[in-house]
Amino acid sequence: MPKRVDHDERRHRIAEALWRIASERGLDGASLRDVAAEAGISLGQLQHYFRTKDDMLVFALGHISELAARRIGARVGSLAGDPSPRTLLRETLAEMLPLDDKSRTGQLVQIAYFVRAVHDERLRRHAKEGIPALREFFAAQIRRAKEGGDVAADRDPDTEAMLLISLVDGLTGYVLLDVLPGEEAMRLVDAHLDRLFT
Repeated sequence: MPKRVDHDERRHRIAEALWRIASERGLDGASLRDVAAEAGISLGQLQHYFRTKDDMLVFALGHISELAARRIGARVGSLAGDPSPRTLLRETLAEMLPLDDKSRTGQLVQIAYFVRAVHDERLRRHAKEGIPALREFFAAQIRRAKEGGDVAADRDPDTEAMLLISLVDGLTGYVLLDVLPGEEAMRLVDAHLDRLFT
């Protein structure tokens, strides 16, 4: 009998091969042939799943976003009891920073996507959809904290949410460039949360 192929597993393997190459050389250095070799399949097999490099990039970006959401969900889900808004925000922000090899690779790939997405509407659409959802999650936590008296009444949740996202984006670059160690980035996150939460 012919061997059954798990098509989802193969797509994910291709996406992960792309990430490995992109984290070392950027997306422009990832040809279809290179990705196929990294994934351990032929170019023809890769093209069965993705006709063009752009198709592969769009799928891989969606997959990396899904994995990041799962990682954040697992981290938050491991918290005991009913975590406070501050704890939920801190754990989510920590998961967004490149504090270990896996998240570092993920962030390097995200930066490679960012550079390409500036000129590619298909890739840019992921940021346009993903960032508002993340901002709303953060804003909801800040609103909940305001209702509990843990955040000052004059703080705007939407503004504060975007400031948190921007803070982590900026710190990510500095950690990746070895300007700041991960521990210092987390200390700055904690300092900002201390100012936000009364």
